[in-house]
Amino acid sequence: MARPDRMDFGIFIAPFHSNDDNPTLTLRHDLELIELADRLGFDEAWVGEHHSTGVERIADPFMVLSAAAVTTARIRLGTGVVSLPYHHPLMVADRTVLLDHLSRGRAMLGVGPGALISDADMMGIEPVTQRSRMNEALDAIIPLLRGETVSAKTDWFELREAQLAFLPLNPDGVPVAVASTTSPSGVTTAGRHGVGVLSLSAGFIGGKKDMKEQWSIAEKAAADAGTEISRDEWRMVLRVHLSKDRDQAIRDVEAARERERQVYFKPVLGLENDYTLADEIADDSSIIGTPEDCIAAIERMVEQTGGFGTFLIMTHDWADRPQTLASLELFARYVMPHFQGTLAPAQRSAATVTAKRPGYKPLAQAAITKAFSDAGRDLPDGTNIQSLR
Repeated sequence: MARPDRMDFGIFIAPFHSNDDNPTLTLRHDLELIELADRLGFDEAWVGEHHSTGVERIADPFMVLSAAAVTTARIRLGTGVVSLPYHHPLMVADRTVLLDHLSRGRAMLGVGPGALISDADMMGIEPVTQRSRMNEALDAIIPLLRGETVSAKTDWFELREAQLAFLPLNPDGVPVAVASTTSPSGVTTAGRHGVGVLSLSAGFIGGKKDMKEQWSIAEKAAADAGTEISRDEWRMVLRVHLSKDRDQAIRDVEAARERERQVYFKPVLGLENDYTLADEIADDSSIIGTPEDCIAAIERMVEQTGGFGTFLIMTHDWADRPQTLASLELFARYVMPHFQGTLAPAQRSAATVTAKRPGYKPLAQAAITKAFSDAGRDLPDGTNIQSLR
């Protein structure tokens, strides 16, 4: 698959906030970021679910996305992601449809097994069961969203002739995507169910994974299950920070990036390697630089992966708030149009006029000379004919 005619873009709000930052204000900032993305023309916003660490602070993405639905107009709103082993499948399906109606058909369902072992531990869930439980839940949720009646019994939930009281607004249903990080479980599940992939491993802290290989796993799982998957529903998730000056962009983020690594990723999440910001920039697992740098990095990613449908910015507090908002605007102004075909008509028009300019001058000369003649006046000596204005 070559680069799509129109690549979609969005933001992915885990979120990551410092533990010394006001939680009420950071939640407000997350909502404001979705509102800004909507105004700037981004296509999607995804919001995560976490219950521990105090850094990834949103416990219920459905609540946050419902609030965002009120203050936005067109951006699609996705759970990024609901940790399925934490919830009864009927409740997930019901809340998804409710969000879809509240947002007038803009809901997306992103799912995963649960990223933080500390979350599962508090609920008495054994981590080794989480991936299988995610699959069992999805086996029920997908047919429920299609309007089917589902009966199922597992060692952790039961459905007795369950059905939804109302269905998604769009006849094609709600888009579904599975998160993929370290293991092949996510892409395997996506392939088995014929749904999309949220590749957080594209910009995984500590070095990105082989994305082409991950997609091959998804394709094999789909073939084995008799389903179909599409690269159009493949989403890459990376951290991005842009400035008009590359060195300035790096200065904007380097201190907070290192602090996040030393305070959160290493002691709390157990990251063991010493991957540096320079390493991340070199292998495109973080894109820090100018809009031109970002365009080149995304082009490389398209080439390396074989193509995907959506690029998502993993939001973070590496830069100060004004710098973060400015980065998002630079991305919308200069990066998105490059991949969406919106610049081509204007550039083509300018090139056409430039090529024809030598032939326009005598036509303009004749028209202006006639205008002076019709007015009974002589054309002043040395008049520079630029146009008919």
